[in-house]
Amino acid sequence: MTSQTSTPKTSAKMEILITGFGGQGVVLAGQIVGKAASLIDHKESTLTQSYGPEARGGSCSAQVIISDAFIHFPYVRRPDILVCLSQGGFDKYAAMIKESSIVIVDQDLVHTGEISCGGCFAIPATRLAEELGRKMMANIVMVGFLTAITRAISLDAARKTVAESVPRGTEALNLAAFDKGHDFGLATLKGRRKKAEGKKGAGG
Repeated sequence: MTSQTSTPKTSAKMEILITGFGGQGVVLAGQIVGKAASLIDHKESTLTQSYGPEARGGSCSAQVIISDAFIHFPYVRRPDILVCLSQGGFDKYAAMIKESSIVIVDQDLVHTGEISCGGCFAIPATRLAEELGRKMMANIVMVGFLTAITRAISLDAARKTVAESVPRGTEALNLAAFDKGHDFGLATLKGRRKKAEGKKGAGG
């Protein structure tokens, strides 16, 4: 776990779409992001959710909007951040991606192909959760990764909300999952910065 703290890096309005299949904890991930933004970071936020025909195994999504001002429309139209925990979820919402969108995927479950966006980031979220002994914590790993990559919510707000949102007795394990995702995100950003600096140096 890094000791680094972060502050929210939101624009006036940020649209976040988290998608996967039922049973992956997609809605809980959305709830954590929305609650962290509103209750601790003191932003306006809304959460809407949808399920496919089957609660477990069918498609599932959580739409979170974070804003500095009152939110008039609670549905995501063009996500600033698209988080995909399943190939079906990515295929369903890929058409909504815009040039500036940040796309975050579970690298073992989702293949994006060539897409035009502001940045595509991958993490083996399910595999990292399995290493901790609970595959079902992939959603919490992903929330940690999202927090590091996008700073849509602050680190302190995210960790506090995770601890308050998971079943009693599992707080420490879920926070370990969050930290694993967050640290992976920081390492990913650091690696990209070094690569960019190397290219710049080579070009100069």
